[in-house]
Amino acid sequence: MNDIAGIIFDKDGTLFDFASTWEAWALAFLTRLGRDAAHARLLADAVGFEYEKQAFNAGSVVIAGTPGEIAEALADVLPDRSTDEIAAVLNEEAARAPQAEAVPLKPLLAQLRAAGLKLGVATNDAEMPALAHLGAAGITEAFDFIAGYDSGYGGKPAPGQLLAFCKAVGTPAEATVMVGDSLHDLRAGKAAGMRCIGVLTGMAQEAELSPYSDVVLPDIGHLPAFLGLE
Repeated sequence: MNDIAGIIFDKDGTLFDFASTWEAWALAFLTRLGRDAAHARLLADAVGFEYEKQAFNAGSVVIAGTPGEIAEALADVLPDRSTDEIAAVLNEEAARAPQAEAVPLKPLLAQLRAAGLKLGVATNDAEMPALAHLGAAGITEAFDFIAGYDSGYGGKPAPGQLLAFCKAVGTPAEATVMVGDSLHDLRAGKAAGMRCIGVLTGMAQEAELSPYSDVVLPDIGHLPAFLGLE
């Protein structure tokens, strides 16, 4: 892939390890929104979080869904709150969620930029917590483009964010790679006409990602070698 001019990354499960970040977030919002432990368990069930194990199941809406979709999943067990109110709580807790880098991000992103690549982030998280997470890791300035589901381009698996990245940085889709850990990421990449790289730092397994990927890597730390930058 030595003709690549740009890379757009998913955030959760790609730049940051999914479980380390979002299991803590789930416990925080369940504690905040739940009236008691029994109600918190109902909330957990609604979003596919195993309360006793403190882990997401493979079909959880949280894995690739937007805060709006997660709020809708919670609406039936929070009838006294609007979906907008629920989403606001989810976003506030997300901004505070501890982030575990999938690999050391600063040196990796510096290497990719030194190779002349344009870099972007497309996440189904909201823009506010996304910027908070990237800022806490000290990597905001490494990206030429950052979009959440509420940034005006829609969310994945639609290709709007990815096409907006190409337009913003001037790279054609066929010279751009989408890197992500979920089928939402890879389907968005395919819909945008990009090449796709799956990574295994989210919840999906290699067999699930392979049909939609040019390659599946253990994590984004393997990108430089795969792209021929080493």
